[in-house]
Formats: sequence, structure tokens, C-alpha cells
Amino acid sequence: QVQLVESGGGLVQAGGSLRLSCAASGRSFSTYTMGWFRQAPGKEREAAAAISWSGARTSYADSMKGRFTISRDNAKNTVYLQMNSLKPEDTAVYYCSATPSRWSSASVLRPSAYHYWGQGTQVTVSS
Repeated sequence: QVQLVESGGGLVQAGGSLRLSCAASGRSFSTYTMGWFRQAPGKEREAAAAISWSGARTSYADSMKGRFTISRDNAKNTVYLQMNSLKPEDTAVYYCSATPSRWSSASVLRPSAYHYWGQGTQVTVSS
């Protein structure tokens, strides 16, 4: 089974930046579509960003466009989420996810499309 481990979360002031990493164990990382999702207390899990297996295609939730950048390094079995201009409303547990499914623009930002999930990393943005 694919295992995903997030890191890089922490406490940051509004306007600051964090870079999250997701390390994958497994033999087929480069074939997976990868996503970052987040869940704040009392709220549903929502998409942040997704990236195709090649890295050629990306998708972002509207609230993250222009601030967050998803990338991947298949040689390192790692996907990243660079978060800039952080806001208090970005405070959440951020989860890395993976699916072997072919890229689909209609579902790539839907949690139900993903097979594997990491344990999450806490991001707290103070005001």
C-alpha cells in the first residue's frame, strides 16, 4: 500500500509562507495524481491543489489561486505545496493524497477521488 507522510506545517504569522512536503513510499508514485486537501475545525475537508503524474497539469481551489503552488519531484517521491501570503483562514490540517486514477478535471479536487491519505500536518496562521 502507498504510504504518505506530510511535513512542514507549523505556526506562521499572517502574510508569511510555509512549504509543505509529502513523502510517498511505494513503487508507483510517478503514476499517481497527487492532491493537497485541508480541513479546519468544524468544516468539511476541502481541496487546496492537485497535480498530474507528470506535473504538467495543476488545479487549485479558488481561494488558493495565486498564493499556493503545488509541485512534485518524482525522482524523490515527493509532492510539495508552497503556501505564500498566508491568512488566518488558511489554518487547518493539511493532508496529502494520491490516486492512481487518470487525471480528470471534473474530479481532481474532490476528496472522494483519492485512494490514499497521509496523516496530516497542522498549519496555524496567526493574525
